[in-house]
Amino acid sequence: MEQNSFPMREWHVKHMEQTLVKFITGLSQDASRWQIKLNKKYGTIDKVSKRIDYDVKHGVTNRQVTSFLQSIRTESSFSEVRTHDGSMERLDEIQAYFETPENPLNHDKYYSYLNQER
Repeated sequence: MEQNSFPMREWHVKHMEQTLVKFITGLSQDASRWQIKLNKKYGTIDKVSKRIDYDVKHGVTNRQVTSFLQSIRTESSFSEVRTHDGSMERLDEIQAYFETPENPLNHDKYYSYLNQER
């Protein structure tokens, strides 16, 4: 009998995809006060990266994260996501966070990216 180390892997993959799409899309122009408040609290790069790191701990591979980010950048099914204001900057930001050569949770590349922009 084979042990299933990650019984909810599919759920975490879908959660990772939904989280990334929501972050990259950002707020709509006609967002309510409640949506703005929630976005300030949970929509920052720090909170999103923590949620994705949690999904990685529960079976999502870093390769799945980076390939999904690449598919957002190139596939026509995500063309509407890319048209929102600031979506490409957020996509670059989250991609810089997750694309590290050795350690997937190494935050040095992300912080160097932020310092480069300022």
